[in-house]
Amino acid sequence: MSKPLTPSAARALRSLGRDVRIARKKRRMPMADFAERMGVSLGTLGRLERGEPGVSLGALAMALLVLGELRRLDELLDVSRDDTGLLLDVSALPQRIRRPGPPRG
Repeated sequence: MSKPLTPSAARALRSLGRDVRIARKKRRMPMADFAERMGVSLGTLGRLERGEPGVSLGALAMALLVLGELRRLDELLDVSRDDTGLLLDVSALPQRIRRPGPPRG
């Protein structure tokens, strides 16, 4: 059994679903046409647009592809913009760099 979502994670998924729905509507695409182009059922599209957590990442990727926004998935967690990760990298640097000594042997 999966762990329940935190309220903030559930809110983020609902917001993502709402954004997919709005983007689809801006493009004047009926749900049936959009679902067909995504290769999913109307039920799956409805769950995606409601932000339900069980919808696959594959369905989201196909929705972004149909919307012409697939690049956004690549940018989702760009490691070059991961401030926390970059700070952790810096904190892991050695305190002192020593000149290599003569080879032992």
